Amino acid sequence: MVSEPLLIGSLSLSSRLVMGTGAMASLAILEKSLRESGTQIATVSVRRVSAAVDGSIYELLERLHIDLLPNTAGCFTARDAVVAAELGREAFGTPRVKLEVIGDERSLLPDVVETLSAAKTLVERGFEVWAYTTDDLVAAQRLEQLGCVAVMPLGSPIGSGCGINNPQAVAAIAARLHTPVLLDAGIGTASDAAIAMELGCAGVLVASAINRAKDPVAMAAAMRDGVTAGYAASRAGRIARQSEAVASSPRADMPIAVQD
Repeated sequence: MVSEPLLIGSLSLSSRLVMGTGAMASLAILEKSLRESGTQIATVSVRRVSAAVDGSIYELLERLHIDLLPNTAGCFTARDAVVAAELGREAFGTPRVKLEVIGDERSLLPDVVETLSAAKTLVERGFEVWAYTTDDLVAAQRLEQLGCVAVMPLGSPIGSGCGINNPQAVAAIAARLHTPVLLDAGIGTASDAAIAMELGCAGVLVASAINRAKDPVAMAAAMRDGVTAGYAASRAGRIARQSEAVASSPRADMPIAVQD
């Protein structure tokens, strides 16, 4: 998908799209969506996926050679998140974990205090922590300082499809951190993914926007292309915004009659 690999912890990824696997109508549709997305890593909830069940998401990801990223979804305390992460490492044999500690059941916004506590413990225990957080620069910096391999600020609340509510905040996080920044939560359509990449994000995680789309397979392909286009545009460098029009054709050395 892109020429420069995305390095996160022990992983080297050519795709900058991470896909969530929850809420898909069927495994068959999930498989087609995963193939179209081009993703190389997908999140799974530790509480909902078993490595011992035939025909499971785990078996599907293994067959497609897609790395698994256990997710502590549904945890509301640092302690519960650490327990879920340990279960994921034991069940799936990976040190990677997407750390998610929710602070409010209605908004599903992350609890930054509990997230920082859990991140500290997990890093000390040898986990590669991908930390879901708010779009607060200081919180993101603290997670980086603790040793998280990826920091994942939200664009808007989980499953809302509202896109990026505070692009300036996301751009500031992407610019100030050395750790890869992946936008997580709120993506609604491919243009949101492209904007995230144009803001400087290293990647995007998409779940509901694909899984709940009218055509998940087509949306997966659109997200793939949106991430690719946004990343390419970010590297190309946009023109500066101007308060007035600037002619695209030069006027120098033009005949006087044409200039008039």
